[in-house]
Parts: sequence; C-alpha cells; structure tokens
Amino acid sequence: MNHKSLNIKGVIMPLNEPVIMGILNITPDSFFSGSRKETEREIDERIQAILSEGGTIIDLGGYSSRPDASPIDEAEEMKRLTTALELIKRHYADTVISIDTFRSGIARRCVEEYGASIINDISGGQLDDNMFATIAALNVPYILMHMRGTPQTMQQHTKYDDLIGEILIYFASRIRQLHLLGVNDIIIDPGFGFSKTTDQNYQLMHQLNELALLDLPLLIGISRKSMIYKLLGSTPEESLNGTTVLNTIALLNGANFLRVHDVKAAKEAVRIVSKYKNAR
Repeated sequence: MNHKSLNIKGVIMPLNEPVIMGILNITPDSFFSGSRKETEREIDERIQAILSEGGTIIDLGGYSSRPDASPIDEAEEMKRLTTALELIKRHYADTVISIDTFRSGIARRCVEEYGASIINDISGGQLDDNMFATIAALNVPYILMHMRGTPQTMQQHTKYDDLIGEILIYFASRIRQLHLLGVNDIIIDPGFGFSKTTDQNYQLMHQLNELALLDLPLLIGISRKSMIYKLLGSTPEESLNGTTVLNTIALLNGANFLRVHDVKAAKEAVRIVSKYKNAR
C-alpha cells in the first residue's frame, strides 16, 4: 500500500492514486510545437483544458530545456512566466502550480509574489547554488531531477559505468543535503531524455522500480520525447500512443506523478492501471 503524501501549503495531498501534472510552456521554442502557449487567450485555454481533463497540477515553464534551445536570461524567463502567473492569480487561485525553473530567484518570486506551490528543478540544484536554501526558506515541495551538465551540454554527458547505481548515488547525496536544510517534501524525477541516450532511457524505464529504494514520490516525464519518436521514426506530434505506452509501464512500476502534454490520455491510463492492479 502506498502511504506517500505531499504537504502543499499545509494541505496534505495523498498519493494513493497517481497525480497528473499538465505541462504549460510559455516558450516559443519547446520541442513539441503543440505545447507552446504565448498569448493570454492561449494560456487560459490551456489551463482550462488541463483542469477539465483531470489534471491536478499545472507545471509552468518559461525556459525551454531541449538540447538545442537558446539560453535566456532570468529577466526574460520571468517576463514569459508573468502573463500566466497573473492570469492564474486572478482566475485560478486555488490551482496547484509548479514552476519549472533551475533559478532560485525565479522560484522565490513565483512563490512569494504569485502563490506558486511547487518548484520543479531540472538541474537538481546544480545550476544555482542558492536553490536548496531557497526551497528550505520557501517551505514548498521540490522536484529533484537527475541531469548532468546544462540543457545545452547534457547530451555530451551520457557515459555511465552503472546507470541506475549512479543515479541512485546522485539522488541519495542531494536528498541528504535537502534533509539537512529541513526540506522533507521531495519528489524525484529520473530525468528521461536528460544526459541519457535512447538506449539508456529504456534501460532506466526497465529498472524504474529500483528507485523505490529512495522511498520518495516518483515523477515521470516522458511525454512525446525523443526516446519515443526517434525509436519509431516519427515526430513529437505523432508520439501520443508511444507516450501512453510508456506512461502505463511507469505506472505499473511505481510512478506517483505523470508530467504530460496530453492530460486526458494520461488520466485514462491511470484509471485503467488502477483497475488492473485492483482486479480480483
């Protein structure tokens, strides 16, 4: 039985059923063109779609982390996020918002000025030395992802002697640092597509249940990624079926959160897997 939970601003979110996190990219260059939302109308329509299709959390990002994306400065990242944050503050104040950023200054502003609930850091604190202390001060849940290098260099860092062992060591070290600072609400994300080859991504998926050793909630983000469309010789736009297959495998191996572009399909996968697991 899964007894994991998350403390979000004093409200306990039970994780007895997997949670769907809908992606909202305020970027002009995210790898999946269908996820790019820039105008207030597009953002509002996307928020409504996520919530109506069964999403519990909206993951808001203003910095594209695809390998060949151009880096932007902190001011530009915050500018991109502000339109969505203002809209959410006015019309969706009770919605759980996760901010996809590796910058502690962005994290602080989004939580303190706009009421964001969770920080989702692709770098696991490696790209901003102040991130862990900031999370401790803000007292919000933290998504700790595995990555090597930066979004621009990560695919140059794919050599591992023991993929799962090295990922476990990475997490154990950083979880200890967070615990020493008083951060207890930690979600781990093994970082599919980040500093990993296609073969390594599938090895990671095959051994996913080994991450249960860490006894923390597990987030999986494989939605429409290259591990699907490169394998199948297709495109991100044609990768919904592959995404659902991999999300199903992840759910069968202990995923507590699915970070997705396609909320309805993910919610259906959760319902089917739940029915399968509870069948007698």
